[in-house]
Amino acid sequence: MAAPQDSLDQLSDGELDALIRAAVAELTSRGTTESFALLVALSGLVGTSLGEAARLVAERGSWSQVAQISGTTKQAAWSRWR
Repeated sequence: MAAPQDSLDQLSDGELDALIRAAVAELTSRGTTESFALLVALSGLVGTSLGEAARLVAERGSWSQVAQISGTTKQAAWSRWR
């Protein structure tokens, strides 16, 4: 059962973060092969999403902002996520 997109749009960033963390914690605690496979797939999705989000932040702001948030240099951020 997928959460309706409209209801996710109503959540603040913090609320969405809490929901995701709770879902990941639940998958982790289940300890099943299925939950492990789902976590592996999610890790790939998060990696791809980080790049997309970094490019959006840079487009709307700067690579310096991306670097500050990620705790790296501007050059390293640009090299990793451009």
